[in-house]
Formats: sequence, structure tokens, C-alpha cells
Amino acid sequence: MKLLQTPLYEQCLAMGGKMGPFANWEMPLTFSGLIQEHNSVRRDVGMFDISHMGVLLLQGKHLKKALQNLVPSDLFRIGPGEACYTVFLNENGGIQDDLIIYDQGFNHKDEERIILVINAARKESDMNWLNLNLSEYEISISDYIPGGALIAVQGPNSINTLENIFEEHLSDLPRFGHKTITPQTNLPNSELPIFIARTGYTGEEGFEFLAPKETARSIWGSLIDLRVTPCGLGARDTLRLEASMHLYGNDINLETTPFEAGLGWLVHLEMPYDFIGRKALEKQAETGLKKKLVGIKVQDKGIARKGYTVLKDNLCIGQVTSGTWSPTLKEAIALAYVSSEHAQINTELKVEIRGKEHPVLIVQKPFYRKSF
Repeated sequence: MKLLQTPLYEQCLAMGGKMGPFANWEMPLTFSGLIQEHNSVRRDVGMFDISHMGVLLLQGKHLKKALQNLVPSDLFRIGPGEACYTVFLNENGGIQDDLIIYDQGFNHKDEERIILVINAARKESDMNWLNLNLSEYEISISDYIPGGALIAVQGPNSINTLENIFEEHLSDLPRFGHKTITPQTNLPNSELPIFIARTGYTGEEGFEFLAPKETARSIWGSLIDLRVTPCGLGARDTLRLEASMHLYGNDINLETTPFEAGLGWLVHLEMPYDFIGRKALEKQAETGLKKKLVGIKVQDKGIARKGYTVLKDNLCIGQVTSGTWSPTLKEAIALAYVSSEHAQINTELKVEIRGKEHPVLIVQKPFYRKSF
């Protein structure tokens, strides 16, 4: 099957992007090199083409009430201009996808507007899930900007960089805040709105914005002119792992619940609303967990990769879900599910790496924390 290409594909090639397959898309894995890209985001500013992500616009009466049935987080805690990170669950409490929900208030028909940003690999299944569970409501579901490009600009200097380009004040936008802007600049299709949010997947200061493709291509060029480092999915993975952010398919999936994944803070059992998977999570909250997602550091030379076995006293007690060498910490880090009785901080375990056992230590997550 031919891989899909984003509206910024040619721009990525022009900057030396080394392309590879990801979730049926041909995406840049690296540009100048993973370490340089990673450090640019931690120390200065970098940008990512993330147009493979799904960005859906939902509109309709009683929309938030209808959507509340699909997520364990209280959506009535957020209002227009605010957003929340949450998950879709199945009846067993397993995670169907993780996503961000952006409340856009009401449209001119007095209908509620909500934007969902979902994972590329789950877009089709998420669409089916939404259509199935929202069918009794008069709710429309569409791509927010068909053919548009989604760009993440991340790093300590991301605010100054984007304020320079958009000529728009962004520093007063709170984390997880968002707005629609019409830049007063000489951009192609400058009369068309751009959706921008103070969100990201790096554990760093930053923004994500969605724009029509020609506008996005022009902004990408302006970012290059300002010496913003283009970054690939390789650096995005090391950055998110340092921040202990979950990757769907690795650290969370249909067989893991929010409680097991360390996402219990998303589950608001105290709210009066029902949601798919609630009974399963209530039972798990009562009976306890059999496994937990923990952060580990390898104590000698070796990198614990996805699928590697975690051992305690020569017995398998879990499996690594994500692992890498941390450019910031300069040591090997990983996430792993282990049996709950061995999931305490400072517990010494071993991971089998290429047939040899290596000592690891369970540490506090996240591995890297930015002081915002």
C-alpha cells in the first residue's frame, strides 16, 4: 500500500529529511541528526511536521454531554478556550486511544464546537467509535481543516519565535489554552483562520498549530529562515520518553487501563456522569492492580528496548514498552509494565538485553521535568 504524504512532505525533503513509514504515512525520522534535534528543543526551539495526526471538528447540540459518555474525565471542568488530555475506553477499561479535547464554545447556530486531536494510527477506529456512540445525537464530525498541515513548535524560545511570525501575543495563553487567529501578516490565505494551542509532546514549552496547506508551507519557510531546527519522529520519541509521555501501541493499548498506565488522574469517578468502561475501572479501583507502568534506568551499558523481558530473581515479572538513550540525562531510560508487588520506587530489577541480564532501577517518573 502506498504511504500517505503530508502537505509538508516536499518541504521536509528539501531540508534533508530522512523519510520512513509511520502509521501508514511517510514521515521524516531525522533531519540533521537525532541528538542535535533533541537538544535544540530542550535548549532553544525546534519544529515538527505532525500533519499525520487526526484533527476532527465536532459540532452539535448537547455535544459535550454526548462526548462525556466516551471519556473518564469530567469534560464540564473545561470551558471555551480550554482543553484536556484524556482517553477513549472500551467496556473493559482498556484504552482505545489517547487524545486532547479542545472546547471551542458555540458556533453561529448556537451549537457546541469541540476539536479532537487523535493519533494517526487510530483515526479510522476512532471515527467508527464516535459514529457508533454518537449516532443518537445530531452531531457532525469532519476534518477541521481538510488537507491542512499541523506543525508543533517546541522549546524555550517557541513563544518569541511564533510571536515574531504571527505578530500575535501568545505568552498570555495558558498551558492547554487555545484560540483561533487570523495573522496580520503577508501569509498565503492570510484571511483564513489558524488554530493554535499551547500543547505539545516533548515535555517542553511549546505550541501546536493547524493551518491551510499553503499558509503552513509559508510559515514552515519562515521558521527555517529564523533558524528553527526541523526535527523528526526520532527526536520526538526521545523527548516524549524523557517526559514519560505515553505512546499509543507501546505504553498504552486495549489491554491496559488508565490506572495501570499511571493515568489515574484522568479518571474522575467522583463525577455523576456515566462513561464507557466506568464499571471496570470502579472494580479495578476496589480490587487493586496486577501490573503498573514504571520508569526504569539501566545501571550499566545497554539500552532496554520495547519487548525486552523484565526479571526479578530470574522470574519474568514484566516487559519493556519503550526505551532509549536519553540525550538530556545521558543514560538509558525505559518504561515497563511490571507486576504491582515489584513496582515500588528504588526496586532493583533486571532486563534481558540480547541474551544478557542488565541491572535496572525503578525511578520516579517523569525522567525529565520542565519548570513551566
